[in-house]
Amino acid sequence: MQIRIRRGWEIPESRATPEAVVTARRSLLGAGAGLIASAGAAQAQWLKPAWLFGGAPVKEQPRQPREAPRNARYQPGRDVTPEINTTTYNNYYEFGTSKNVVGPAQALVVEPWTIRIEGMVASPRSIGIDDLLKQVTLEERVYRHRCVEAWAMTVPWVGFPLADLLRIAEPQAGAKYVVFQTLADDKMMPGISEGFYPYPYTDGLTMAEAANELAFLSVGMFGKSLPPQNGAPIRVLMPWKYGFKGPKSIVKVIFTDKRPISFWEALQDTEYGFWANVNPAVPHPRWSQARERLLGTDEMVPTQIWNGYGEFVADMYKGLEKERLFA
Repeated sequence: MQIRIRRGWEIPESRATPEAVVTARRSLLGAGAGLIASAGAAQAQWLKPAWLFGGAPVKEQPRQPREAPRNARYQPGRDVTPEINTTTYNNYYEFGTSKNVVGPAQALVVEPWTIRIEGMVASPRSIGIDDLLKQVTLEERVYRHRCVEAWAMTVPWVGFPLADLLRIAEPQAGAKYVVFQTLADDKMMPGISEGFYPYPYTDGLTMAEAANELAFLSVGMFGKSLPPQNGAPIRVLMPWKYGFKGPKSIVKVIFTDKRPISFWEALQDTEYGFWANVNPAVPHPRWSQARERLLGTDEMVPTQIWNGYGEFVADMYKGLEKERLFA
């Protein structure tokens, strides 16, 4: 007798979207694409539709090709979210506290870009992102992304395993955590000068988490370089954790033997903890985490433990049941 165990992301066929809904959506998208095409190919490349922002179209920075072979090991189990939704609905408080930060984010200068590696490493140093990319092999991974605010998207990211950065950094044997610090420049980021939050943004992981095969550093999405509002030129992705555990626009990587207190944990430790693993059974103090809204369709679906990636990560947390694993 053959016993088949479903992967965390698999769902029964009975929950598949009806064909009529899918074909109607495709027709609508096709019509939208025709409207954009009629405005001219160059304009479609540079401008976001005005209706998304309730105002004038936003001229975006050019994005470079960033194509890489797709790694089929990490199947998301749901449709990719339309690119227009993933790049126009963003949390990036350094540019503003609304989801519409596309316009302000275009002020971000991403070239040149240097990352400082320091702390408990063999040799503290700075490395330019171009030099870093020469030492790794890019691939595309389609990951589910779950925000602590109970919305979700599915994105084809381009990047490389975080384990490759660990190899390059050469952490000392006593290092237990890796901390990421993001850019905080009030000349480019209007949210910095508002004074509401203690920038720069930081967050950290255990060395085991950072070395996990799912941990990823993204430098692109949808076959192009990252747009500023999505964390250009390089960001962290931990798909089994809530999105705030993935710092954007990182400029410093610090190795330490002391568990860091992350940005949101420092602000409100009753709502945000160090681990932040996705768990539908543990509500946020102000809302349920049992369901999530899919960007692009607004469909509400059940949240899965570990965001559906338990087969890759659950073993790391055995014996930690008394920790605030998911807050």
